[in-house]
Amino acid sequence: MRRATVGRERLRLVLLAAAILATGCGRAPTADIVLRGGTIIDGTGRSAFVGDVAVTDGTIAAVGDIGALRGTEEIDVTGRVVAPGFINLHSHARYEGLPTAGNMLGQGVTTEIINADGGGPLDLDGQLREIEAAGLAINVGTNVALGRIWAEVNGSEATRPSALQLAEMNRLVLQGLGQGAWGVAAGLDYKPSYYSTTAEIITVLDGTAPWRTVFTNHDRITPESGFSSMVGMRETVEIGEATGLMPIITHMKVQGHEAGSIDEVTAMMDAAADRGVYTAADAYPYLAGQTSLSALIIPGWAQEGGPDAARARFADPELRARIVREADEALTARFGGPEGVYLPERRVELTTMMRELDASSGGEAVVRILETENPTAILRFGIESDLEGILRYPATSVSCDCDAAVWGVSHPRGYGTFPRVLGRYVRERGVLTLEEAIRKMSGLPATTIGMLDRGFVAPGLAADLVILDPETVIDNATFEEPSLPSTGIEHVLVNGVFAWRNGALTGERAGRALRRPVAHPARPLALEEGRSASFDGAVVPDSGVGGLPFRLTLEVQQSGGDAFAEGFLEAVGEGGERRLSHVRLGLLQTYGSWAAISLRLSDENGIERGGYVVVDSEDPISDGTTVVIAIEGREAMIGRSEAMLSVR
Repeated sequence: MRRATVGRERLRLVLLAAAILATGCGRAPTADIVLRGGTIIDGTGRSAFVGDVAVTDGTIAAVGDIGALRGTEEIDVTGRVVAPGFINLHSHARYEGLPTAGNMLGQGVTTEIINADGGGPLDLDGQLREIEAAGLAINVGTNVALGRIWAEVNGSEATRPSALQLAEMNRLVLQGLGQGAWGVAAGLDYKPSYYSTTAEIITVLDGTAPWRTVFTNHDRITPESGFSSMVGMRETVEIGEATGLMPIITHMKVQGHEAGSIDEVTAMMDAAADRGVYTAADAYPYLAGQTSLSALIIPGWAQEGGPDAARARFADPELRARIVREADEALTARFGGPEGVYLPERRVELTTMMRELDASSGGEAVVRILETENPTAILRFGIESDLEGILRYPATSVSCDCDAAVWGVSHPRGYGTFPRVLGRYVRERGVLTLEEAIRKMSGLPATTIGMLDRGFVAPGLAADLVILDPETVIDNATFEEPSLPSTGIEHVLVNGVFAWRNGALTGERAGRALRRPVAHPARPLALEEGRSASFDGAVVPDSGVGGLPFRLTLEVQQSGGDAFAEGFLEAVGEGGERRLSHVRLGLLQTYGSWAAISLRLSDENGIERGGYVVVDSEDPISDGTTVVIAIEGREAMIGRSEAMLSVR
């Protein structure tokens, strides 16, 4: 503690001297951009407050009362909300859309996690290199594509994989996590992973627990379960519990004949959390989904082997009759009958197609259409009270289940999801407060997948920011006109650069490919209570990272009601030379024997940069304590220490 006291006094004198020098020279310190007088909603869920936000070199330099700091560019945002950039956990982004991403930036989205529902390539590192080479308007991270892995190794048939095949799938999953994936995504309702057993999926995910990440799943709804959403969601939780991954019920919904049972669903999730399996969700604010016409209507056995094999079964009169009957059962149980299906490319209801095709039922009309094509379908489900219950659930993030598009979309969620929540479910209906909604779009999805440098408005974090008008923000897209832009998102910064300004694209491509670093555990967002962290120990950088050993000392605390932490952080070399010291502390997060603090740092050359520091004394992949120092513009330092972190 004496070292910390001496260090604090040394830092105080340095800052005082710098302030005197600046005053004597008649110069005020400058930032690249200062947003003046906005209503700051920081993503934690705490109450809004009025203040300024300064941005320098792509990170947030200061928030609130920023003193004499001036911006090279200053923007008056009085009456507007300044929020963290929104993080979309469920993206089917089309590569050609990512260099512009106008439909996403117009919603305030700055980061997308792709390969949703288990679709995507095996080589995630190659995937990120490819999309990064074309330029990115927004940030992009990946999931391990479990559905693709299943199809590649086991094929499209409903066959049981061998032990060697299960081992190969497991290898590919672990390879993807090693390439920086933010989680494992599955779509067990889609073929061919639909043919897997729960036990097989658990085997494929063996050894993933030490990564402390998530299992995101489009729940499997089968005839054998009576087309039960609840059974499918329980399976997602079961897989997470058995593997040690955090389960995420993705695009969560209560479908068809189970409508009205949201209390039962959330009780199931609460019960899982009570036994130590924190269960998260993501959801979009619509009562209709979108997928291919065949995917969720034609029975699984009839889709075995792919489209050509399915069409061969359609041509068999006996099999066709069975397929039509079971398709009708699925339509009724999941979507309320043929009335629940709309074909957006044709702009026609399935009931209209029944008449035009002279089909005896919805199932027969679906089969006739699929004989020559497999169009997109809008599939209606559920009731409004269930949707509102899902949005209210504390562990539900807002996501769009959409993509960065160039030529338009078929579902209004592609342009309207986030503004629809802010306009209809906050301002008009009062289902959520503005602070709760923004928390569900930023801080909550960040912590859910273990992201540390985004999701909040705090010093040291990446300057992904949204400036919106809370009085006008609203969606305009409809199922008839799904590509109408939303209103009220005025400016969006991605890594400190305006990608969306005055309601229009700027053409800037400041987005980045985001790879999940070590010591970034998926965790609940729990910042309501006071917390503190202290550490004092020698740190040895890992081989290959470079750098000499140093001593890291930190003593940091933050009350539940405060926007920023207080305390001290310093890194000193073996010879006593200062390596790093804090200039301004940001957000302190703790979880078990793990802590992360965002901050503004001064390095050994006196240059200020944004970044964050992690101290992790329960890293299951490493012995001892893992220390990560991530500074903007530098390769992250990863080191080890024998000292232990103290968290209170």
